[in-house]
Amino acid sequence: MNPKFIMANGNLVRVLIHTDVTKYLSFKAVDGSFVFNKGKVHKVPANDMEALKSPLMGLFEKRRARKFFIYVQNYNESDPKTHEGMDLTRVTTKELIAKYGLDDNTIDFIGHALALHSDDRYLAEPALDTVKRMKLYAESLARFQGGSPYIYPLYGLGELPQAFARLSAVYGGTYMLNKPECKVEFDEEGKVVGVTSEGETAKCKKVVCDPSYLPGKVRKVGRVARAIAIMSHPIPSTDDSHSVQIILPQKQLGRKSDMYLFCCSYTHNVAPKGKFIAFVSTEAETDQPAIELKPGIDLLGPVDEIFFDIYDRYEPVNEPTLDNCFVSTSYDATTHFESTVDDVLNMYTLITGKVIDLSVDLSAASAAEE
Repeated sequence: MNPKFIMANGNLVRVLIHTDVTKYLSFKAVDGSFVFNKGKVHKVPANDMEALKSPLMGLFEKRRARKFFIYVQNYNESDPKTHEGMDLTRVTTKELIAKYGLDDNTIDFIGHALALHSDDRYLAEPALDTVKRMKLYAESLARFQGGSPYIYPLYGLGELPQAFARLSAVYGGTYMLNKPECKVEFDEEGKVVGVTSEGETAKCKKVVCDPSYLPGKVRKVGRVARAIAIMSHPIPSTDDSHSVQIILPQKQLGRKSDMYLFCCSYTHNVAPKGKFIAFVSTEAETDQPAIELKPGIDLLGPVDEIFFDIYDRYEPVNEPTLDNCFVSTSYDATTHFESTVDDVLNMYTLITGKVIDLSVDLSAASAAEE
């Protein structure tokens, strides 16, 4: 139920290969990534040819943008020759882009559709992060020669926890399934000692959980408004794509953060034949998701059924060294797993004291051909 795709060259793929969980999963490339601009949906160009034909920029602007893309492509953190005299840990994104004379429309497209920032704070921050995000996008796009930088598991994201559960079982992990009302138990020093459910207590030294299990150890950091639609057709203006993302940048909607459209279908085995599932999500700015999500819902065309949902996002405020509780941060509104994986890797290091080396042979993962 989480509307996220997987960046083909991102950290989640590295984690899957590193742990060999890939052997339990099958992936398929996602058809396309699109962006909402001046009331229309346009494909985010996936190669030079698409870029030249794209109506997102005029001819002269394309030339300027191309120079910027070449700079980003050649940029190598450890090779000063590629820096063109700029220290990207100090130069802001705004200053870097100004050097190439790109207009606001292009900046909006680069920041939100390629670097995948969800608001405009990045413009005042060091440019290195944005350049790295653009490189990740380009490398992911090149991985499977698809029309987008994303892959998605057949049968949906529920396969991810299932695959890790199998791996854990192989190494002797024990599962207690369908346990209602889990209560975390502490000793007098406030350290965790176990988890109780249905009168039974499983003893432990450490607890790893999401914020819902320990409401006293987290704080609210935001809310996500979400619509889930079941449809009998692909989203209009997306070249009949069966799996697709559409980004609606905040500026185009007069909002503080972006809105995301996510759609997948029977081709990824997540719906019956002929059916499509679309999610519209954004960081909530009001208490009325149906009204707030309207610009995204309007792009869907006729829907068979639609559901609305608003949920709080939390982050931990406890000190794991004192209570041995390791709490994850809630899923954010972004459409991929990069921020989630950073959180997981960080938790892994806190729990084990080790840092995972994610330099893996990426060719070990392949996406299924049609």
